[in-house]
Amino acid sequence: MSSTVDKYRTLCSLEPSIPLFSQAWWLDATAGEGAWDVALVEKGGAIVAAMPYVPRKRYGFTFLGQPALTQTLGPWLRETDGKSSTKLAQHKDWLQALIDQLPPFAHFTQNWHWRMGNWLPFYWAGFQQTTRYTYILQELSDEEELWQGLQENIRREIKKAGNRLQLRVRDDLTVDDLLVLNRMTFARQDMALPYTEAFVHKLDQACVARQARKIFIAEDEQGRRHAGVYIVWDGNSAYYLMGGGDPELRNSGATSLCMWEAIKFAATVTKRFDFEGSMIEPVEKFFRAFGAQQTPYFTVSKTTSFILKAALFARSLKEAK
Repeated sequence: MSSTVDKYRTLCSLEPSIPLFSQAWWLDATAGEGAWDVALVEKGGAIVAAMPYVPRKRYGFTFLGQPALTQTLGPWLRETDGKSSTKLAQHKDWLQALIDQLPPFAHFTQNWHWRMGNWLPFYWAGFQQTTRYTYILQELSDEEELWQGLQENIRREIKKAGNRLQLRVRDDLTVDDLLVLNRMTFARQDMALPYTEAFVHKLDQACVARQARKIFIAEDEQGRRHAGVYIVWDGNSAYYLMGGGDPELRNSGATSLCMWEAIKFAATVTKRFDFEGSMIEPVEKFFRAFGAQQTPYFTVSKTTSFILKAALFARSLKEAK
């Protein structure tokens, strides 16, 4: 393992501002130990900037990206004091230094954490950016305020599921129980799971070992499981990672009930709740209904291979027809 990865592991153990999905243990669980690398910038013996990435070889091309079930990656910059102009100059130098350390690649793409708002040095280096959106509850301490922030239809669904249908939300079930519901959701859309069950089990084991995940599954009096939600968290935020539901029981309000229980639980372990966003309109509508704040984040990319550029352009033309 490279010395830069070892240094980054130490940094992660000491620096709580590094987001969950950029933590070394998360990358070990999702990409595989030894299957990811990191660019580092050091000043005065301290790491001031870092950017982990996952290299993959496909069809003879090198892709730099991020693993499955990993919402964001991208650069981390150390907070410093001083004038805004001074900090911007520092960030320009640090980000350029991170770019310079990337290995040769055919294609690079990463979603950046929403706190990372300056991609200008990447623009100057020929990268592109697409703005995406997540939804975040920035304050979890007042449960009544959270309840009042829900749209009326979500409150009705929660009441229907809990009071009229007598669903109970269990948090003692396993990731296999959640995966049953998860598979149903993808099957309803005629889609395969975008990850293997072995992958999910490995990640789940890592989260359990760090007491960083919880599963909420709504069950009726007949033992039928209607819907489930899987969240992970660190000291900064909880994140909705996976979910699913029985399509035959979609109208019970179980998903809203599970999400509400997840939010209430998150308030006991962290500061925020991040719905992880979605550019899919019905999913965005559901997340927005929980009263969360729309928050932009960047997808930063660059394609250096002319062959890949041509293939991507041809695909875009086909999709536009």
